[in-house]
Amino acid sequence: MRARGVLAALTAAVLLGGVAGCGSDGGPDGGENPRSFAELKHWGFTEWDRWAQRHGFHNPPVAGVWSAETMDQAPPQQPAPAPESPAPSSPAASSPAAPSPSTGGPTAAVAAQPVPRPYTSYPASGKVFMTAPNGGTGQCSATVVADPAHPGHSNLVWTAAHCVHEGKGGDWYRNLVFVPAYNSSGAASDHHRAALADVAPLGQWWADQVITSPLWTTEGTRGGDAANQYDFAVLKVRGPEGETRSLEEVIGTAVPVWFDAPREQLAIQAWGYPAVAPFDGQELERCDSGRPGSRSFDAARPAMLVIGCTMTAGASGGGWFADGPDGRQRLVSNTSIGTSAHTALNGPYLEGVARQALDYISRK
Repeated sequence: MRARGVLAALTAAVLLGGVAGCGSDGGPDGGENPRSFAELKHWGFTEWDRWAQRHGFHNPPVAGVWSAETMDQAPPQQPAPAPESPAPSSPAASSPAAPSPSTGGPTAAVAAQPVPRPYTSYPASGKVFMTAPNGGTGQCSATVVADPAHPGHSNLVWTAAHCVHEGKGGDWYRNLVFVPAYNSSGAASDHHRAALADVAPLGQWWADQVITSPLWTTEGTRGGDAANQYDFAVLKVRGPEGETRSLEEVIGTAVPVWFDAPREQLAIQAWGYPAVAPFDGQELERCDSGRPGSRSFDAARPAMLVIGCTMTAGASGGGWFADGPDGRQRLVSNTSIGTSAHTALNGPYLEGVARQALDYISRK
């Protein structure tokens, strides 16, 4: 790992270095931060807008930050490991900070498999890059999702909350840029020098707006805990200079988000760009993990989904997909935390709060 890297994805725990810009979100401020999950789940557009006006993302990008070389060199932070998932037969842990047992899903590792090139055949998947106050850089994985208010014209990208904000006491990351189908041709594989057009064949898409759960910004830490049950974020992006089409129009697709998906009916595929050995961050990988298990750090919040998967840091924010009732692939979660042995990943269960966040940034 490069020591100067501050951020990025994970599979061992969570969070990255922070980005200055809007001030700390370390606790309730003027009543605008929710005091509990119970309060947040009843928020509507007005409450989300009030929170975003005070605590939201306001960091215009700096031109020229991201070249092919700087993207190649942006490493994921090595986070603290999350608690290992006990076997289904184990009794529930008594400590409030420990997760409940995984249930109803795989406990064995599922080996990640390389996605066939070119990645422009799967353009909804890509990478998000970001910078932090101390000058470090980082990377995560992400997915283009459908915009409910602008069907066919989406500029929305789904990733993990810890890929956009430090969490408790911290701030937003800067210079957030999404690169769909990153390294589609393989020109940058094995860290070979490549042209920007090779690693970003569909362009660089800058984040102008970002929304995440206020529970992440007020509670998120470096270890896996209850804040990770809301470890999701949505970016609204704009294209390269002169591009008048939406992201969805340029890449040709956007994945619908399936909220409140029936856990027992899901067969999950997780996609991402793992960047810690044996992976190098230049290859798109996937795990065909099947039916998920569950784990919870706070029983009052929706339990996370758990899948077997060997992807490592760098896969954070990558999409978890399942076929919906109509047979169309839908996004049902994203990589949040994982085990230090790289045998399993955990992702937030997307229900009403996640739906409200998407609805807000879609309408804003």
